[in-house]
Amino acid sequence: MKKRGASWVFLLVFALAGWALAGQEKEQSPPPQTQKRPTLGPAPAPSLSGPKTSTTLDARKLRRIRSLFVERIDNSLSDKLAEEIVKMGRFKIVASRNEADAILRGSCFDSHRLRSVHSEVFITDRSGAPVWQDSIRRPFNPPALDKVVDETALLVADHLGRSLRDADRN
Repeated sequence: MKKRGASWVFLLVFALAGWALAGQEKEQSPPPQTQKRPTLGPAPAPSLSGPKTSTTLDARKLRRIRSLFVERIDNSLSDKLAEEIVKMGRFKIVASRNEADAILRGSCFDSHRLRSVHSEVFITDRSGAPVWQDSIRRPFNPPALDKVVDETALLVADHLGRSLRDADRN
């Protein structure tokens, strides 16, 4: 019985001594040298609108567009986009491709399984050359699908407006 008690005490003392030594080694070791990694400059400030999802492929062509033909996009995104674009006051929505300087087309895929809406919107010139594009993914459950499509149209119009302002500055 005395041997067992002594062995437990020995193990406890051994464990405490090891723990104390480990703590002393950490205190005595010099701080590690920190290397600064090369960067491309300061990080951009966080944006309330999230990361930029739109891309201007040809700023000169985007500045010259005055009339747009809007192709049909699923979930009535095309109708809502046309309304928002008209509110911008920069573009005229036309009923025929022949009257348009550019064509707005895209997709609005709703996945009930993933509970999200993925929308891609493209503006091309009459020849089909890309001018501008945007890609947005939004959750739609619990918000209703219609509400998410409305929000997507607002975001796309906002992104297009920002791209136009950037193109005008350059």
